[in-house]
Amino acid sequence: MRAIGTYAATQIRAFFRDPVAMFFVIALPLIFLVVFGSIFRNTETNFRVAVIDRAGTEFAQQFQDQMHDADLFTVIDVESYDDAKTQMERGQLDSIIELTSGFGEIAPVSGILTSAGETIHAPSGEMIVFYQESSPQAGQTVAAVMRSITDGINRETTGFVDPLTVQQEPTATAGLTQFDYTFSGLLGFSILSLGVFGLANALPAAKKQGALRRIRATPFQAPKLLIGTGLQFFVLGVISLVVMIIVGLTVFGFDMRGNWLTFAVFVSASLLLMIGFGLLVGGWAKNENQAAPLTNIVAFPMMFLSGAFFPRFLMPEWLQSVTTWLPLTPVVDGIRFITTENASLVTVAPQLGLIAGWSVVMYLLAFRLFRWE
Repeated sequence: MRAIGTYAATQIRAFFRDPVAMFFVIALPLIFLVVFGSIFRNTETNFRVAVIDRAGTEFAQQFQDQMHDADLFTVIDVESYDDAKTQMERGQLDSIIELTSGFGEIAPVSGILTSAGETIHAPSGEMIVFYQESSPQAGQTVAAVMRSITDGINRETTGFVDPLTVQQEPTATAGLTQFDYTFSGLLGFSILSLGVFGLANALPAAKKQGALRRIRATPFQAPKLLIGTGLQFFVLGVISLVVMIIVGLTVFGFDMRGNWLTFAVFVSASLLLMIGFGLLVGGWAKNENQAAPLTNIVAFPMMFLSGAFFPRFLMPEWLQSVTTWLPLTPVVDGIRFITTENASLVTVAPQLGLIAGWSVVMYLLAFRLFRWE
């Protein structure tokens, strides 16, 4: 064990002198964290709209000013309706709101009288909300919001109150953001990147340099080499994950719902699994030319089918059944259950079982198929 520890410490020091290795193990997961964190950090709803004012009334101008001040809308200045239509076709606008001629002009409201029997006068006119037929959801939502606003104006100006009302109240519970759910996938990707991209390329590079040939001439046997290398990358993985968690907590406001000790135990088991993958691929490959396609064959299906970046429930049922058995799937699912649902180790026992099963297979094959050169 002393020899293994000395070897691991030596390799860790060498790792921090290798910029390429540091990039794949530490920098690359952080880049993904910053990109996806920036995408999913802002959960506020905002519609990009253009307003075509054909009315020219004071009421129409006030209406536009209120829209500019509303957080729900970002009003984009356009030169004409054709310009707005072009921007909508390019996906730069969600909807076009046209205030038709006469919108906002004061006119008598038929059928409604004051208590004194006088006719009520109120702003009138028509508003048209345009949307694309290929993606009507945003335009229809904007139309519903506009209809709600105009109904409110009608009730305020005419005094007419609907007999049925809808009242909104908060549930007094703090909800999780989309980033909180995505973060588990980013942690899973970091663990995958460490074991498959990092470790699987390190051993073939050492073979190419002749470093393993010199180690082979010593009493340091192959099992010790693999355990020492695994220990090295386990320490590096802990460092990488700690950095990611600190960034997630401080920069993106990650809301940890689970127990940190439970999280640490589960992540440690996940690290050992992916390190086993790296030891298998890197130990068997003769050089980096063999390791590169093998890592791609192993890593890319897991990246895109395990739920790390895309929800598995969107896949066909038969594909969900298949992807359940991918090694990265229980890692991502377990981390997500712990961080978002405060799951215990008993709750994630099925995921731990899959991780343990895959780990046994990977390490047995890694020790069996290892080649010094």
